[in-house]
This record gives sequence, C-alpha cells and structure tokens, in this order.
Amino acid sequence: MAAVSGSSHSQPVRTGAAHTSIERIEELGIVGAGGGGFPAAVKFQTQVSVVIANAAECEPLLHKDKELLLHASEPFLRGMRMAMELVGAREGVVGIKEKYHEIIEALEHAVPAGIRVVALPDCYPAGDEFLLVHMVTGRVIPPGGLPKDVDAVVSNVETLINMAVDRPVTHKYLTVAGAVQTPVTLRVPVGIKIGEAIEAAGGATVSDFGVLLGGVMMAKPAASLDDPVTKTTGGIVVLPATHSLIQRHNAPWLHVARIGRSACDQCRFCTEFCPRYLLGHPIEPHRAMQSLGFATGSDAAVATLYCCECNLCTMFACPEDLDPKTVCVQNKPMARERGLTFKGDPKSIEPHPMAEFRRVPMRRLIARLGLGEFRNEGPLVDHVFAPRKVKILLKQHAGAPAVAVVKTGDRVRAGDLLAAPPAGKLGARVHASIDGVATVTDDAVLIDS
Repeated sequence: MAAVSGSSHSQPVRTGAAHTSIERIEELGIVGAGGGGFPAAVKFQTQVSVVIANAAECEPLLHKDKELLLHASEPFLRGMRMAMELVGAREGVVGIKEKYHEIIEALEHAVPAGIRVVALPDCYPAGDEFLLVHMVTGRVIPPGGLPKDVDAVVSNVETLINMAVDRPVTHKYLTVAGAVQTPVTLRVPVGIKIGEAIEAAGGATVSDFGVLLGGVMMAKPAASLDDPVTKTTGGIVVLPATHSLIQRHNAPWLHVARIGRSACDQCRFCTEFCPRYLLGHPIEPHRAMQSLGFATGSDAAVATLYCCECNLCTMFACPEDLDPKTVCVQNKPMARERGLTFKGDPKSIEPHPMAEFRRVPMRRLIARLGLGEFRNEGPLVDHVFAPRKVKILLKQHAGAPAVAVVKTGDRVRAGDLLAAPPAGKLGARVHASIDGVATVTDDAVLIDS
C-alpha cells in the first residue's frame, strides 16, 4: 500500500484542532489536484458556510480519489477540518458515489461532528463542481460564477490530504488504466515520464497505443511517453491507437468543422443532455453547431461561453458523432473578446424539470465509449520509483508560469523550492521531487540525479 501519513481508515480521527494557514498552503505549492490546478491558497481566501470534498471522480476507469478515501481517511479528514477552519465553515460534506458502500460506511463512522457524507448517483459528470454543489446544497452557481457565490467551497480529496500532510507537493496520486497489464493507483514523483508510470502498471497490452491524460472524457492526448507527470495528472489511460477515443481526441479542428458544417441536423440531443443546460444555464451546444455554417448573434455566442467542456455532448449525446464540445471551445475566445456575458438575474436560474432523469449512468457511458473490455479497477499499491531524471514544468497550475529561483548547475534536494509565481500574479510554487543537479529551461526545471 502506498505510503500516506496516517493512511489507515480504521485509525481514529484526531480530536484536537487542525490548523494551517494561507501562507503555509502557498509555501507548499498546493493546488487543486483534481485537474483544474487552481492555487489552494487563493481558493481558501474566502468565508463560506460549507466545504465540499469532491470525491465523485466521475471519469470512467479512474479510482484515485476512492482509493485515497479508503486508505487515507485520517489525513483527509484533518484536511477537511483545516479547510473548514480557514473559511469559517460550519459544515463539511464529502460527496462520493453511492456505489462505494464500504467506504461510505467507514467514513460515516469516522467523520467528526460537523462533517457528513452524501451519496451521489453513479452518473457523469457528477464531479463537475456546479453539478456537485447543486446535488449537495440544492443551490445553483450562477453562469460564470464560483461556488463561493452560493456560500460554498469545493476541494479535491488529494488537495485536502496535501494540506494535512504539511509537506511541499513533490508527489502525485494517479490511476493507470485501460490497456495495461494491471490497472493500479500509484504515488509517483512529480516530473517522471508517463511511460514510467505505465511500466509500473505492467506496461501496455498492445504494441500500438495512444495515451489520454486526466481521463477519457476531458482528456489531453499525450504527445509522447516522455511527457511529465504534473500536480494535476489524475489519470493515465492507455488505449489501442485505433480506439475511437484516441482518434476523436486527436482530430484536427478543420476536420471537426468540416464534418459538423455538413452533418448537423439540429436534433438538440447535445443540448438536452448538457449538464449545465439542465442546471438552467444559458448553454446550448446545438446553437454552437449553427455557427459553423451561419453567422450567429450574441445570444448564440453566450451559449458557448458557459460550456464546462465535460464532452458529454460529443462523446455520448450526438447521434452523428459530431463534436459540439470542440465547437464551443473554439467559440469561447470570440465571446470573451466581445465582452459577452449572461445578462439575466442569477436568482432566475432554475434547473430543468427533467434534469434528474437525464443523468447519464456510468455503465451506459462506458458502453457508449467502447471501454467495456477494460478492467474497471485501480487498487492503490506500493511501487518504488527511483527516476534518474525528472522534468518539473513551470506551469502545472492555473495562472502564470512560475519563475525559476534556482540556476542551471545548482544542486537541489527533494522538497527544495525550484520556482515561484511572478510578483502579483496568480500561480503556485513548484518543488524538486528528487535530489540532483538542476537545469533550467524556458518551461521547466530538469533534475538529473
């Protein structure tokens, strides 16, 4: 089992006060570990009544957050209490899928006063924070808003654990899944090659394969097995090169636009399944598709601006295998440049009356994506990594790239500060994950042991 401070969920929760500070979180370089990478020190500079731990982990085949709750509930709950103290919250909520009965039962016996567990439906995208906040509190975050606008803060499980262990972020938990010998969840040094993580899962089961980083729905295709793991890499999914998901995520924009222009019949399925539309937001992917062939007005442009990029419209809803999500993404800059925003009253936003009945079950999504042949598991296991080299990217978080504070030739030790945000800019510090000699480049600090 991978080492986590206080890692057994059978251990009692500490009853003493849990303390940390914004300055300490900033010093440790803690960011949203669920994929967004928003600096935690900035997120917790607010006052709200509820902290929600996002353990929904709705991407198919990924198990990292569930495994951390199973094996590291003690530091997780300490992190929850730290977050609650920082923002002055009276309540903490752990949102986890209802299918994980044993974990829910263990957590319910372990949580201290003021924290409760909410069982979520096994649907996609339950982990979208707008949807999660609504399922937990009944409130709807306004278009373009943040959870704090409805008196809440949302944080990832691993982020809260990082707060509790009180060490610089030098390692990352992630699931390696898909066409590998043994799907697993691992604790890996930040900056190792994704190929090294795949080898730790026994290697690929096919000779010609592609890799999707972060999950199959909102994935970023890996350019190479040499791509480095970052603080936000939650999943590495290996699939045969011929798999439709590899093909779709690598499709060029011109291909997407040409096919969409000629084939979209405006059936509205993309819109009717859109989770943000179902929350009452002014997002209509079918109208974005109109923009491929016709000039559209400001209302249609606004309709693309609030796309959460969950990819449900493209990967599940569209019967023609078109790509409304990418069309929305391409239109967003134009909408921002024109200063287009939602002009209505946020209090007028109400969920669609059929919202609850249009949730997409995970089993249906897995079948639709052609993932049924792969083992849907990822136990947390020990694996000793001893990389000779790592590549620590200067931008692996929301905001501006960090600026190196070390020079080429400097000797560093694991945990040493390598780079910090520019003065006055949103960003996060990055630290060395191994001992060695640093080489500073335009976008990274390389460490050679």
